[in-house]
Amino acid sequence: MKTYTPKLDPAVLQRLRDYATLFAVDFPHAKPARWSGVYLQGLLLDGERKSIEPLARRITLPEGLSSKDPEQALQQFVNQSPWDEFAVLRRYRARMAKAFADTEGIFVIDDTSFPKQGTHSVGVQRQYCGALGKKANCQVAVSVHYVSPAGHYPLDLRLYLPDCWLEDPARLDEAGVPVTERRALTKPEIALELLDRVRGEGLPGRTVVADAAYGVSPTFRNGIAARGLVYIVGVTGDHVVFPKQPRWVVGSPNPRGRPPTRGYLAPDNPPPVALQELARRVRLRKVTWREGSKGKMSARFAWLRVWPGHDWQHGSCALAQPVWLLIEEQADGTFKFAFSNLPVGTRCRTAVRLWKSRWPVEQGYQQLKEELGLDHFEGRSWRGFHHHAALVLLAYGFLVLERQRAGKAEKPVKKKSVHQAECAGDSAGAATAPGPARGGSVPTLQKIARCTDTDLTE
Repeated sequence: MKTYTPKLDPAVLQRLRDYATLFAVDFPHAKPARWSGVYLQGLLLDGERKSIEPLARRITLPEGLSSKDPEQALQQFVNQSPWDEFAVLRRYRARMAKAFADTEGIFVIDDTSFPKQGTHSVGVQRQYCGALGKKANCQVAVSVHYVSPAGHYPLDLRLYLPDCWLEDPARLDEAGVPVTERRALTKPEIALELLDRVRGEGLPGRTVVADAAYGVSPTFRNGIAARGLVYIVGVTGDHVVFPKQPRWVVGSPNPRGRPPTRGYLAPDNPPPVALQELARRVRLRKVTWREGSKGKMSARFAWLRVWPGHDWQHGSCALAQPVWLLIEEQADGTFKFAFSNLPVGTRCRTAVRLWKSRWPVEQGYQQLKEELGLDHFEGRSWRGFHHHAALVLLAYGFLVLERQRAGKAEKPVKKKSVHQAECAGDSAGAATAPGPARGGSVPTLQKIARCTDTDLTE
């Protein structure tokens, strides 16, 4: 389902101009600030391509802003003008937080790819391309999105730089990569930096959700936990775990060396098992997590405590604390897995609903790319890419605010009782306020924990 997109009538265009004016202070001069409003208008107008050339043909310059060559002016605004996208996005997040911030907010980590031809676009190399489902020549950017009971929207985005770029200073110079960004960062490390940035601005939320591209990294999981946050993150089926608490022993002392400290698995303790194998042993039960457009959405799950078994032969996991393991059997019989540090006693239904809170991000990426042109940028520079991405996020934010405005204008529907609302597929607020999409907003830990009438069913 597409996010609400209003017709750009005079009233909407005036609200768009007012919205763009909010960010004027973050541009070095008045003229670039006005061109930002023009660019936003171009992103929101109908059209197959949102690259600068076709965009320039569709826009209408506001009164008092003239140019003999709007295309060249927009090229200069996006690719050369030294405005600070960090400041613009900081103000954008503050504006969105006023409307959607919630203590039960969820941070969803993901990445997106942009297929490219040639080798000159910043960050491009042959790597896995999610947009094509295979390895291809592409750019990859890491993002963090915010999902709350009232709505969802992207927070920030940063391009990933492969080693082949970091090892070539001339190539970095040509693409205009700032010195501060010339660091060897993995995608999980970029994700943690983005998370720190948005949370450092005071945005509330306590849960992080990510797929296996991030969950397989112990550094990422430990980093989330070290920040005092709850995570539920995907892992791959070849991960090994102990279904029961393992017993470790210390190696025999060496008379000529230091006393041994590393633990080793006791000889009579069974070795860990791969998640794929464990999934075939455990009992799975049907869980329904929300009402979809075609009915209740459900699958079979298991929710159990396990002990990580990474590098168990060398005792690296000897002191590892237990974590939750969520096993999902999909309709085609394949299994998906997730680790979580949710508190002991957390119900499976709670975990499933949090795990499934990733779906708004997929919906958001669809609109960011298909309707707003996130992947239509044809420039090659670091500045141009991140300027374009920042403006696309602003355009998305405007649409989310317009949807909220339209929802408030609709006639209120009959409210359910608190108990009915909490135990239905939708959250309590979904009946009267615009949520991420038709079918209900993302459930929260607090709300799910109070629902006792619906539990696992065979």
